[in-house]
Amino acid sequence: MLVFILRRLVQAVAVMLTVAFVAFMLFQFVGDPVASLAGQDATPEQRQQIRHDLGLDRSFVAQFATFVGNAVQGEFGISLQQRRKVSSLLAERVPATLELSAVAAVIALVVAIPLGVYAALRRGSVGTQIAMAVSLIGVSLPTFLIGVLLILVFAVQLQWLPSNGRGDVVAVGGWTTGLLTLDGLRHVLLPALTLAIYQLTLIMRLVRSEMLEVLRADYIKFAKARGLSNRAIYFGHALKNTLVPVITVTGLQVGSLIAFSIITETVFNWPGMGLLFIQAVQFPDIPVMAAYLCLISLIFVVINLVVDLLYFVVDPRLRVGGGAH
Repeated sequence: MLVFILRRLVQAVAVMLTVAFVAFMLFQFVGDPVASLAGQDATPEQRQQIRHDLGLDRSFVAQFATFVGNAVQGEFGISLQQRRKVSSLLAERVPATLELSAVAAVIALVVAIPLGVYAALRRGSVGTQIAMAVSLIGVSLPTFLIGVLLILVFAVQLQWLPSNGRGDVVAVGGWTTGLLTLDGLRHVLLPALTLAIYQLTLIMRLVRSEMLEVLRADYIKFAKARGLSNRAIYFGHALKNTLVPVITVTGLQVGSLIAFSIITETVFNWPGMGLLFIQAVQFPDIPVMAAYLCLISLIFVVINLVVDLLYFVVDPRLRVGGGAH
């Protein structure tokens, strides 16, 4: 187990160094931070001073080492657009994105797993056919179109839910959340549902296919021959073994919810990291873009590590001797 964790940590460090190098190269080839900070009326001496303050007159290796050292401390410099520390901007936006992604993940899992199990156990029923047809639509439609349709129905025509913003939030320590206010809950429902629909349909279809495969296994036939109840067979044996590949996909999809919430945040004007990144691309604001890239990559690396560790909880075969492979 320890060797497995150490190996994964080494791989995670290698991945993050690669991502840091890609983010660092943005400073080299995209835009000119000196021109953005100095302005058109700056003298050559002022430009040279800014270049020196930013460390751009140092060697490539020294600049990259400084960038990595600052990134480890969560520092990515000053936003070229808003003239504020990038770490402060991200700290303000991270709660909104994580809150939106968490609600979307809960919706996807709570709905997808029971629907997937039902579709596997009741293959020929009308409910299963309807669920599979709806899931096909959910996989096929682009996220922005789903968001626009939900706004049209629930915000414009029915006027049940708001269509933009985060609503009222409260501060809990250094964290801001809208989940503790009624207005915040109403604002999060439409964007969370928009973000969850694709993940929901994907997980539901995966659970159904894995459940059907497990139900054909020999140990399920032996369990039936021993006279175990259907509840014990389906939920005590089949579903538990179905969850091993589902955990992998679900973990990656949780990372995708955070990374690809850009479209949803743009459609609903949700004040999260995705909207900040879109604004940075339009400027362009290289420090914000680099920080976003590194942060999202770190989230993916951490989620992958957690998923690998969950294998040991779900699948006892890995604890016996497969963990080092």
